[in-house]
Amino acid sequence: MGSCEYHLPANAWQAGFERKMKMSVVEQINQQAQFEQEQQQRAYQVLQNEKSMPIKMWTNGVLVDDNSKQQLLQTAQMPFIYKWMAVMPDVHFGLGATIGSVIPTKGAIIPAAVGVDIGCGMMATRTNLTASDLPDNLHALRTELERLIPHGMTKGRGRDRGSWENPPEMVDQAWADLVADFELICAKHPRLKNTNNRKQLGTLGTGNHFVEICLDEHDHVWIMLHSGSRGVGNAIGNHFIELARKDMQKHFINLPNKDLAYLVDGTDHFDDYWFAVGWAQRFAMKNREIMMQAAIKALAIIIPKPFNAKLEAVNCHHNYVEKEEHYGEEVMVTRKGAVSAKLGQYGIIPGSMGAKSFIVRGLGKQESFCSCSHGAGRVMSRAEAKRRFTVEDQVAQTQGVECRKDAAVIDEIPSAYKPIEDVMKAQQDLVEVVYTLRQVVCVKG
Repeated sequence: MGSCEYHLPANAWQAGFERKMKMSVVEQINQQAQFEQEQQQRAYQVLQNEKSMPIKMWTNGVLVDDNSKQQLLQTAQMPFIYKWMAVMPDVHFGLGATIGSVIPTKGAIIPAAVGVDIGCGMMATRTNLTASDLPDNLHALRTELERLIPHGMTKGRGRDRGSWENPPEMVDQAWADLVADFELICAKHPRLKNTNNRKQLGTLGTGNHFVEICLDEHDHVWIMLHSGSRGVGNAIGNHFIELARKDMQKHFINLPNKDLAYLVDGTDHFDDYWFAVGWAQRFAMKNREIMMQAAIKALAIIIPKPFNAKLEAVNCHHNYVEKEEHYGEEVMVTRKGAVSAKLGQYGIIPGSMGAKSFIVRGLGKQESFCSCSHGAGRVMSRAEAKRRFTVEDQVAQTQGVECRKDAAVIDEIPSAYKPIEDVMKAQQDLVEVVYTLRQVVCVKG
């Protein structure tokens, strides 16, 4: 008996195929609806493609532009990403890596993800002064802060106004604790020796770095400042980014983006970088401590009443890398514009100039690798802010704050940043607010 074959009429086959396709589309729609429902129920959203590890994004209610998403997906393709990346609500496109990203890795590190402002971060201290102790006119206080803390940068030849001409004793004392390890770094990497190091310890810098006098909801006076490792940290970052790129070329490693060049654990370049980046982070911490002492001195000059300036103090990085334990394993966690928010750990989330800032306490959310945002996050570039806004806009948006109100600082106008209220709402499961601060004096670089 021969084999039996049964052929569907062409139109019947077509109908069956269409039914199958319709079922497939319905299933896809149901799966997508279920996924979106889960996204809404979670505090974070998940971004992923076929090449990347998952990216958990605490961005509900906050705008994330396509360029940032593309940059995040490129970073998440790297084979040494541990479990997933976490993204904070202040996320925006950045040089080297996306600002607001938390990048856990095993076996390798990306120097450009740490960046060139190594150890950049915040320091805040609460005093026992209250708003009634401040003078009615705060211009003299701003002037005193500007006098005691070198800030900005002088372009061209001549002495840089953003550096010390003759560093004070407290700078030399702090440098004495740093110089031996710096000389070890320079012995292996001589090009780092002739950098701005000792003379920029205890100085503010430029851009979004600032010193502020703030009031909390109880009218207590706070001093808050933002800066990093200055010129020497920039030089260290750029030097090792270049070495990482050369390593990629040497070993014929193709990358989604040249900024993702990495150093492999156990190699000489990795070991040297780990030592140098740790040193730069210590420099940054000392830098903020010295400026805080100068700011306290400025406050004491203007307010003759004796006061205690160290009731509560926080000093935290938000551009850095360190080894931490997560899910039972030791990993390297790079926070590019993000703050450590372990359970009970204090942190600082500043708003833009003229907006609220927050002293927060971490809730130890493991899925975020115990992290939170480092600020509001830009919604436009500095160039776009200068093109779009005027000095009159700057004056209106910083009303009530004693600060510069000129064309040179328009790029820091509050409208160039995301609303800080939206950013805080998106990370309610990461931190709790301890104090809400408002600026009354702001010194910008």
